[in-house]
Amino acid sequence: MTLKFKYISALVLGTLLFNACSTKKDAALNRNWHALNTKYNTLYNGNIAFEEGRVALNDSYRDDYWEVLPIERLEVSGEVKLDSEDNNPNFLLAEEKATKAIQRHSMDIKDEERNPQTDEAFLLLGKARYFDERYIPALEAFNYILNKYSQSDKLNEASIWREKVNIRLENEDLAIKNLKRLMKYETLKDQEYADARAMMAQAYINLNAPDTAIQQLKIASYYTKENPEKGRYYYIIGQLYNQIGHKDSANYAYDKVIELNRKSPRVYMINAEIQKIRNTEITEENKAEVLEYLTWLEENRENRPFLDKIFRQVAEFHLEQGSDSLAIAYFNKSLRATQNTPKLNALNYENLAEYNFDRNNYKDAGAYYDSVLPNLDENSKKYRTISKKLNNLEDVIKYEDIVQYTDSVITLYELPIDDRIAYFENYIADLKKAQEAAQKKEKDKITEGFAAFAKSKGGKENKGKFYFYNITSLGYGQNEFKNRWGNRELADDWRWSNKGVARASEATGELASEVTSDAELTEDEKFSLDFYMDRVPNDVSIIDSLKTERNFANYQLGLIYKEKFKENLLAAGKLEKVLESNPEERLILPSKYNLYKIYEEEGSPLTANMKADIISNHPDSRYAEILLNPQAVLANDSDSPDKRYEALFKKFNNQEFLQVITGSEENINRFTGDAIVPKFEMLKANAIGRLQGFEAFKEALNYVALTYPNNPEGKKAEQMISEQLPKLEPKEFSPETDSKGTSNWKVMFPFRRSDNQMALKLMELLEQSIKDLKYRNRISKDIYNLEEQFVVVHGFKSKEFALGYAELLKNNKDYRVAHKNFVILSENYKVIQVHKNLQDYLNTLITPKP
Repeated sequence: MTLKFKYISALVLGTLLFNACSTKKDAALNRNWHALNTKYNTLYNGNIAFEEGRVALNDSYRDDYWEVLPIERLEVSGEVKLDSEDNNPNFLLAEEKATKAIQRHSMDIKDEERNPQTDEAFLLLGKARYFDERYIPALEAFNYILNKYSQSDKLNEASIWREKVNIRLENEDLAIKNLKRLMKYETLKDQEYADARAMMAQAYINLNAPDTAIQQLKIASYYTKENPEKGRYYYIIGQLYNQIGHKDSANYAYDKVIELNRKSPRVYMINAEIQKIRNTEITEENKAEVLEYLTWLEENRENRPFLDKIFRQVAEFHLEQGSDSLAIAYFNKSLRATQNTPKLNALNYENLAEYNFDRNNYKDAGAYYDSVLPNLDENSKKYRTISKKLNNLEDVIKYEDIVQYTDSVITLYELPIDDRIAYFENYIADLKKAQEAAQKKEKDKITEGFAAFAKSKGGKENKGKFYFYNITSLGYGQNEFKNRWGNRELADDWRWSNKGVARASEATGELASEVTSDAELTEDEKFSLDFYMDRVPNDVSIIDSLKTERNFANYQLGLIYKEKFKENLLAAGKLEKVLESNPEERLILPSKYNLYKIYEEEGSPLTANMKADIISNHPDSRYAEILLNPQAVLANDSDSPDKRYEALFKKFNNQEFLQVITGSEENINRFTGDAIVPKFEMLKANAIGRLQGFEAFKEALNYVALTYPNNPEGKKAEQMISEQLPKLEPKEFSPETDSKGTSNWKVMFPFRRSDNQMALKLMELLEQSIKDLKYRNRISKDIYNLEEQFVVVHGFKSKEFALGYAELLKNNKDYRVAHKNFVILSENYKVIQVHKNLQDYLNTLITPKP
């Protein structure tokens, strides 16, 4: 009986369970069964995954406290994502669980949902999609709850989440309208009311209505039960008051943040303290109090994670008080303390750059501006502004380096031998002292480390083993090698450190040899007097070249300081150095004229002397003409740089390349320092390429790119070197066996340049033949080099057509053209003109390649 009862009970229970699994039966057992499975199985796991994803987002998110904080701590990429994309795995899992709960446990019977947990599944689905930035699918989930579950207790929450999505989709007006209606017609819990008001505040912030946003946040901060939210809302209120210029109200809000103390994240409190100090006007009466408060913030152990921001505020305080050295020290301390805060790094580097820029330390300013850029968004306005400043400083940095390098070499060369020896002996002695101190410090550190390791379990296990298996011995050997040889790459000839590199002299265009830095020297080289003595050049021609380069660099610096930075005193100093250093003739007159303009602008008594110098010593120059009669010269100046360039450009179009080259050289010397010089250089380079071929063109372009890297012409030359020259470099001729197709062929008639009249007569005859035959071909006279030129008939569609035309010219009684000619493919004609290898092509015609 007992066994039979068990069987019956099991059968009944199985039947009940089977029937309970059905989602089509509206029975209490079915509803409860699916509700329990939804809540404590599928949704439970989904909510865990969702919270893990949300915590991970919060942990990785970094607020930008230099901008108004968003209401939600959520990093938004700005992209509209689709369901098909790979996204956050935690939110994908939460979405998967929510979907599973809906698919397996939804009880939609007679268009009514009978499982009370299904609305929560849709809510989880929408929230997971929202935090994964898939706003359109999230909106669908929230709308489904609002449209389908009219009796759900999640309607208000779903409404608020829907408006969050609308705000993310930039539908702020719609979100505000819906939230107002929600608060008017529905009874909300305190937290729901706080969330609704906070979302309205975000919408008003986006619409640039800070005063209205403040009112919404005040209400939200009153009703929310979450202290972290209170701290964030109060801080945003303070930021918004600052935005509209109400500093007292902002400080009141920041005081509210500070009062929360440990109830709210400490980062809000520290930033509130800093913002209060920024809003406080520093006077003689409160200066000591503010400094004491900043010092307390700095020394508080709990504030260690926020020292980067505190150090920056201390630096700003000292900078405002004129304590420059302390300000610089604290900016650097802030940089060392920052961790993954590029905005703070950018601000600190920018402060240091501006400090040096204002004190005319342009080289240091350029280095700091260069450090600003990696910490900025490339698409931001700030990035473009800093880039422009840095571009203006690049020339200064480059020329100051040249002056420093050449000055040091020339100074060493001019020292008597005994003084030179004494200088290097003192230098070597200082090096040895520095190395001994460093070695002692490193040795003490290593000894302490080895002693600690020897006492450890690993040290005892390695004791007495072969060198390469003994960690202590191996570590000592590695340090000895590093001390002797430094950091060496794994490469052939690793012992050699003085591998020279070449750099172009901008003054002469020649290549100068420059030895690698001292950091790469071997131990023997570093402390060898002979090594240093041998590095000082003894050739007078090298020293003269360095002096020329130094003068050119000083001249360029003078112009840059005068024109770009309006630093007349710095500019005058550089130009005066040029005149004192026996410069080239081409630099003397423009240096004097620019000094005259500086003296005139500054009201210097030297103005009259410089004017008299130019007029008496350079009476035939354009500058003298301007000084004697400026109005007449400037009113109609046919001899101006622009007019001269236009005239040369016309000659270039007329293929008068030799005149263009010589004319450009004359004008480059005449207008040295003028902004038009790079244009003359570029025109000259193109004329050289047309007349002398690829290699000469390449060399000329390289000179323009190296000499004027920040001018449009220099950048254009650099672009041509990287993009166009590789396409022009191949010298191989294309095969001409395929005579049919869409290829373009030419008939060429070579002439000596001295036979120009004969070439012109042939052109007239060819033009007549084209007209008679009703062809559409074009005829040109192209310069090949200094001695040769071509008369070319362009535009034949096939080789046979071109050969037939040449044969017709030879045999037709109306033309009887006896001058030698040949047919050539357009691609091969281009190779001949680029590489000036006509003879190589003619050889292929005599002995064609198999």
